[in-house]
Amino acid sequence: MKYLIAGLGNIGAEYELTRHNIGFLVLDRLADVKGVNFELSRHAEKAELKYKGKQLHLIKPTTYMNLSGKAIAYWLQELKIPKENLLVVVDDIALPFGTLRMRAKGSPAGHNGLKNIELLLGGQDYSRLRFGVGNDFHKGQQADFVLSNFSKQEFDELPLLMDKAAEMILSFCTIGVNRTMSLFNS
Repeated sequence: MKYLIAGLGNIGAEYELTRHNIGFLVLDRLADVKGVNFELSRHAEKAELKYKGKQLHLIKPTTYMNLSGKAIAYWLQELKIPKENLLVVVDDIALPFGTLRMRAKGSPAGHNGLKNIELLLGGQDYSRLRFGVGNDFHKGQQADFVLSNFSKQEFDELPLLMDKAAEMILSFCTIGVNRTMSLFNS
C-alpha cells in the first residue's frame, strides 16, 4: 500500500524556519527519525520510507506554496496513489500554536496552497493535518506573520510537536484517517 505525504512550504533559506513552512519541517523531522534523505526530483524534494508494510512517499513541493497542487497532482499520478492515500501537512492560523488536527476533507479557509490543491485535484476530499501556528497578528498582517520565524518559546516547543505530527502521519498510513482523528484530535 502506497501513501503520498505532502508537507507544504516554500523553498529557500529565507523561508526555512517560518510558520508557513511547518509542513516541510514536520517531514524533515520524520525523515530524520526514520533515517531517510530527501532528493531533488520533479516538482519536489522527495524521500521514501517503509513503515509496517506501507510505502510512504514524502514530498516537499518546490513549486512554492501557492502552486503546491502541481507537485501533488503530478506525484499522485506518477506513483498511481489514490487520493484517499494522500495526506497534506499544512500550517493553520485558525488554530492556536501547537494544536494538531487531522481532517478527512475541508475548505481551504483562505490558505492559497490548499486552494491550489483543491483546484488541481478537483475537490476538497483529501486528508490534511493542520498544524496550528497561532494568529498573533494585526489586521492586514497575515502574510507577514506566516512568513515570520517562530518565537524562541515556540521554537523550543517545536520538536515535541513535530514528533506528535509525525506520529499522526504514521497512524494515518496504518489505521486510517478516521481512527487517527479519534485518537489524536483534541
